[in-house]
Amino acid sequence: MNMSARTEPVQHQAVLADEVSALPAERRPAPGPITILPRPGDAFARAVHDAGGTLAELSGDTRGLIWLDYGRAEELRSTLEKHPGIGWVQLPWAGVDAFSEVLGGVDRTDLLWTSAKGAYAQPVAEHALALTLALLRVLPKRARASTWSTRAEGRSLFGLNVTVIGAGGIARELIRLLAPFGTHVTVVRRSSEPVPGAELTVATADLPRVLPTSDVVVVAAALTGGTRHLIGQVELELMRPEAVLVNIARGPLVDTEALVAALAVGTIAAAALDVTDPEPLPPGHPLWTEPRCLITPHSADTPEMTAPLLAERIRLNVGAFLEDGRFVGVVDPRLGY
Repeated sequence: MNMSARTEPVQHQAVLADEVSALPAERRPAPGPITILPRPGDAFARAVHDAGGTLAELSGDTRGLIWLDYGRAEELRSTLEKHPGIGWVQLPWAGVDAFSEVLGGVDRTDLLWTSAKGAYAQPVAEHALALTLALLRVLPKRARASTWSTRAEGRSLFGLNVTVIGAGGIARELIRLLAPFGTHVTVVRRSSEPVPGAELTVATADLPRVLPTSDVVVVAAALTGGTRHLIGQVELELMRPEAVLVNIARGPLVDTEALVAALAVGTIAAAALDVTDPEPLPPGHPLWTEPRCLITPHSADTPEMTAPLLAERIRLNVGAFLEDGRFVGVVDPRLGY
């Protein structure tokens, strides 16, 4: 008997949020041949062709550059300096902090940068929810146990106060995933402009005001000069002893030393980190043996999950490059995201 008509899993979809920018004609980069570096990749090359683009080796004629390596920032800088005809650069990940010096150091106001922000929101938000549930159900302790516990522990997510720091695609997708749990969501962002689905939206300056009433704090913000150690000793001490912290954004958003100290004395109940500072977290670091801490190795989105999403982002932006200028994920070099 056929139990299901579905034979293939449904693919993740990009969460665009406010990431579509219709550029006026005078700000659009001049269209032309596109180069993929440092390695083409069949899916990404196909995305360029599907959008009507022309792939070519890097030369003086190159007008669009798709950079597929999260590192090698200096090589990217050198490439742009040697090929001033390039007017558009597509970066591979949502965060662009690895390229901050290039973004700020290439003195060309005509150069358009786009990233994958919003593209990977669904798998990352799913991971954030998994980590949240694991902490509330004391799974880090359960996973380390070697004897049967008779102590009743664990909390339900239903009805809790969840504070999400950041208002991009990850935050918006996480709000959607939290809806069945009846949580009360507060979003902390640069401005207090309301975010759909959140009961309250406050500016970053008001973070200290909402931390004392938060049961769950999820860090989903971009890493910039102004957000480094956004969660430090002061913020951790404002949180309730029953509260849990989840970071699925960038490690330096949380002060690692302050977190180690807070977990050791029970300032907060637990923390789950998909990102750390330093990263990778070295063997012997106290967080590895901290029973209140759950660590995953920057694995909220795997290449299997992200490749089709990045390919679709490339397809959309190649279309914008060649046709209507409706780019997705435009990066502001001044802000760093």
